[in-house]
Amino acid sequence: MIEVKNINQFYGQSHTLWDLSLEIKGARCTCLMGRNGVGKTTLTKAIMGLVPIKNGQIIYEGKDISKLGSEKRAALGIGYVPQGREIFSQLSVKENLEIGLLGNRNNLRQVPDKIYELFPVLKEMLRRKGGDLSGGQQQQLAIARALCLEPKLLILDEPSEGIQPNIVQQIGSVIDYLTKEEKITVILVEQKLPFARKHGDDFFLIERGQVVANGEIEELSDEIVEQYLSV
Repeated sequence: MIEVKNINQFYGQSHTLWDLSLEIKGARCTCLMGRNGVGKTTLTKAIMGLVPIKNGQIIYEGKDISKLGSEKRAALGIGYVPQGREIFSQLSVKENLEIGLLGNRNNLRQVPDKIYELFPVLKEMLRRKGGDLSGGQQQQLAIARALCLEPKLLILDEPSEGIQPNIVQQIGSVIDYLTKEEKITVILVEQKLPFARKHGDDFFLIERGQVVANGEIEELSDEIVEQYLSV
């Protein structure tokens, strides 16, 4: 589905990703894990085209997209929900969703009914401003907006962070549905180990900008957790 080959990335003089390589399989949820500050968010931004890479390649469906801007990557079917959600607080729920439609790769002009089936609360709040929603509702809106692109690859950066448990559970169910029923590939940055183990299929552990362990989620042993995730 998508392959990252030996990429290096810098913020000023700070070397954040070091010859990092990984391969994401299609129609599965792959968890990017590691302590804070190890490069997980930088990697997702590099895949989305929001930060430049110094060298290396990002191969998506057999095509090198390393030089493409984020808008062109979205048009190819890559959706991105950043950490912190970044919805438009002064726009209504309906307007936020319609902004997602602007990048729809199939030129869809209307929010699909499936969005409201996945997130029923949004249909009840179409006229409400995004900034008036709770944190969990904003997260649902951010994911729904990305799904309006009809992505083939969806990147979620810590979607469970600061969210009430019932909405975390719903987001997990949506991830399961997307991968298993819609065959959408999900890249999930996640700190909560139980959530990752429940909804992930594969994992990559990152330490100091490099992949230090990977495999199917069942292979994420307590020993690996103790070495790379404990604080």
